[in-house]
Amino acid sequence: MTSIDERLLEAKMTQIEQARAWSPRVISKFETLIRSGDEVSVYRANPLAFARDRGVAEPESIDLFLHAARAGLVDLHWDILCPHSGLVLESFGKLRALRSHFVCGLCDIEGQTELDDFIQVSFSVAAQVRRLALHDVDNLSIEDLHWKLKFADTGRLPGGQARFVDVLRTLVRGMTYLPSGVTTTLHAEIGPGALSGVNVQTQAGFTLPVVDSSAAAGPAPNTPTIVRVTYDGQRFTSALSAVPSGPAVFEISNTGPKRGSLLLINWPPEIVTMPEKPTLEFDPYVSGGMLLTRQTFRKLFRSERVDEEEGLGIRQVTLLFTDLKGSTALYEHLGDLNAYALVREHFALLDAVAHQHAGAIVKTIGDAVMAAFSRPADAVAAALHMLQDIGRFNREHGQPAIILKMGAHCGPSIAVTLNENLDYFGQTVNIAARVQSFADAGEICLTEALYTASGVRELLTGRDVEGFEAPLRGVEGSARVYRVTGRS
Repeated sequence: MTSIDERLLEAKMTQIEQARAWSPRVISKFETLIRSGDEVSVYRANPLAFARDRGVAEPESIDLFLHAARAGLVDLHWDILCPHSGLVLESFGKLRALRSHFVCGLCDIEGQTELDDFIQVSFSVAAQVRRLALHDVDNLSIEDLHWKLKFADTGRLPGGQARFVDVLRTLVRGMTYLPSGVTTTLHAEIGPGALSGVNVQTQAGFTLPVVDSSAAAGPAPNTPTIVRVTYDGQRFTSALSAVPSGPAVFEISNTGPKRGSLLLINWPPEIVTMPEKPTLEFDPYVSGGMLLTRQTFRKLFRSERVDEEEGLGIRQVTLLFTDLKGSTALYEHLGDLNAYALVREHFALLDAVAHQHAGAIVKTIGDAVMAAFSRPADAVAAALHMLQDIGRFNREHGQPAIILKMGAHCGPSIAVTLNENLDYFGQTVNIAARVQSFADAGEICLTEALYTASGVRELLTGRDVEGFEAPLRGVEGSARVYRVTGRS
């Protein structure tokens, strides 16, 4: 039976409701999820699914969950997903705990994690508000450990509607906990292909080929093969190098200090012979890269840091640089204090526009701004909006005018912590800054990579666009750059 602390829930909901202005009924929809959502939907809540299912705008839904996390109503988790199985390999409560390397014992693969690929940001209702069975991992049934806690059920095989977990269930030959100091027995019928076992909590695993029982030396037909496996808390070791098809009895001895678990899978030949494992297609989720470009996240979770020794890769981020033209004359005309006040107003305006277009101001550098966006079109839309709002600002304030010049580029980067701030490092940053230097008053300069990105050229319909060749630091020769004027 669900246990809810009514007084605490009411206090948290009031705090969230007062955090900002929300669209009608958004708060009540969120409270309904917290109160009556099934265990999986409130233990690993997806803001994009919430937005889709309840008719809420995605940006507002993400902000809602972030404010709920800040209020302590939900806990924010960074989940590393295996791209081939949807297995939640690890889940961390802090960004700094994320590692740049992953291992999947089920798929027997390892690779590099990138913030915008297979790092899912999920939200779990706080245990003190609503106690779930999934909060108590040690007392979960072996079935719930796997199918409710460890596998993301939205991963589908490419080009079809089949969920990977549904296919996997048909291949499972057994699952069990492995108490410390105990030998656990499993009975299974093994078919052609390969046999693998994995502890989904530690990613320890083993794989054995399945051979034709008629050709294998072993027990008489229909006599079960005894397969002895040792688990020491870190790895599995099998006494056999191959398993004959047919009946088998698995004797798994846990010599380690802690309880383990085993998921036993019989892969068919058509999967075993695949040259490479297919990458699953997941329902949309908030990625780590997406969250780092959210202004709300940066403001509410200022203490979040990337591991300073490694950094985390990002496959694509769009970086927008803005600067003021004639700022020296501005300071001379108004004096330092008045000019700085005007510049701060312009910072606030750019901040609001970036937030409106799902981006974030990463930092200010003198009179310049560096902003980040997870989608290229959002960055270009924000740049156009900034020009429009600065024009309105100037008309309302009169002379001297704030004159923006902007440049943007999209590409891979590394998320790092610099000067106690989440920042980006790499060639994409350098190119974006360089492109900005080609812009003149009221202009936006875009690299070819950004100009040709999805949805960008549609935003520029009716505007003057001029392509030209320009030298870019770190790029051999010259590169194509597109100058966009603010006229429409």
